[in-house]
Amino acid sequence: MSSDDPRTITSPSIETQAPGEAGGDEVERRLPHPGRRATDKRDKRNDRPLPASVLNPPPPPPPPPLDDYRSIVGQSQLDTLRFLARELKGKTIKMVNSTAVGGGVAEMLNRLVPLLSELDVPTRWDVITGGNDFFEITKAFHNALHGTPYELTQAAKDIFMIYNEHNRQRMKFEEDLVVIHDPQPVALILSRSQTTASWVWRCHIDLSNPNPAVWEFLRPFVERYDAAIFSSQSFARQLPIPQYLFYPCIDPLSEKNKELPDSQIQQVCDDFGIDRSRPIVTQVSRFDRLKDPVGVVQAYKLAKKYVDCQLVLAGGGATDDPEGAVVLQEVKQAAGNDPDIIILDLPPWCALQINAIQRASTIIVQKSLKEGFGLTVTEALWKGKPTIASAVGGIPNQIMHKLTGVLVHSVEGCAFQIRYLLTHPEFARSIGTAGHEHVKENFLITTNVKRWLLLFRLLEQAKAQRTRA
Repeated sequence: MSSDDPRTITSPSIETQAPGEAGGDEVERRLPHPGRRATDKRDKRNDRPLPASVLNPPPPPPPPPLDDYRSIVGQSQLDTLRFLARELKGKTIKMVNSTAVGGGVAEMLNRLVPLLSELDVPTRWDVITGGNDFFEITKAFHNALHGTPYELTQAAKDIFMIYNEHNRQRMKFEEDLVVIHDPQPVALILSRSQTTASWVWRCHIDLSNPNPAVWEFLRPFVERYDAAIFSSQSFARQLPIPQYLFYPCIDPLSEKNKELPDSQIQQVCDDFGIDRSRPIVTQVSRFDRLKDPVGVVQAYKLAKKYVDCQLVLAGGGATDDPEGAVVLQEVKQAAGNDPDIIILDLPPWCALQINAIQRASTIIVQKSLKEGFGLTVTEALWKGKPTIASAVGGIPNQIMHKLTGVLVHSVEGCAFQIRYLLTHPEFARSIGTAGHEHVKENFLITTNVKRWLLLFRLLEQAKAQRTRA
């Protein structure tokens, strides 16, 4: 590796079986920054492998009990959850999705399942299995449902159905409520006639402009559910079943979001060669074209003509996303020779390291081209960080422009906002503070648990009425 290569740190190979814009005064263009590191120091940093502390997954921490959230949301919120759960005591839920690690769905289920179970609503989480051919097709479906051109073939339909049928045959659906997450396992609904459960399809992606062929293939399955849940009002489709709005959520006590001592933040920055004495611009996301990491590099390079900063791109892959390695190479190529671009290809168990990097950051960016909701935005806002994000998908539900963050529509707009926020620290602090309060009111795990309990009660009441009829 040459001394001019961007500092790319990669995770070991693993196989998982699995479960307008803000205005402001013009900023004068600055002269070259005298404080940048000497080349010999960059050599050593560039060659640094992943620190030993992240090479192996740590033992998972025990899930925090419900009472631990009292100091954050208040006793009244916890009392409400226990009241809502009382009528559901002993009723069971099954959650099914396509990956146990990587991505916001898996992170939410990791916290939602134990909290529901603690409330005496036993909840089981199952993960479908599939070969590379299946996940390549479901990734193409995912992109197509976000509006990407795609030619749906009969072969793709057949592979999709073969794996769904395999999973349907191996799974049992004995619970009172079955929740299927996203399109990958949507055809499991074919088991509904064999059960007494209520079935809900929870869609986490942006369906506002889906590829017509892919949606028409999936829609007949969706219409057989008792209800569908979307993350934004704009994602709703014309369906003959009830539709509900559920915002995704974060757990403020998880490894990724809990408070950290400054010494721990500093240690993580030292491990990855991040200089906290200089501004840090960060995007945390999978290496996915729809997250536009190349666009982030381009925006950073434009902004850096005027302000000193480093760029950290911290991410990894998910077991149901086969494109990650290809996109990572595209990002490295876009980064070129800039020694202040730090690319971290992290294993999926690095939640605490991501937390530290976010807390060390001056600005956090989420320049997605399409987005279901964008929990990395939620994480940034919770940490009080001034956040720049694209006005796509569910992100505008989180960012009210110039109040809880800033919304952008282009590479140039993102570059301007980086420059503006770095030179207007009081404004940056004010939107960071407002963003934290917005998350506290709307996007924490306790609010999500409340929504699930309310929906479950509604579905049980509807089931009882059908039985009486």
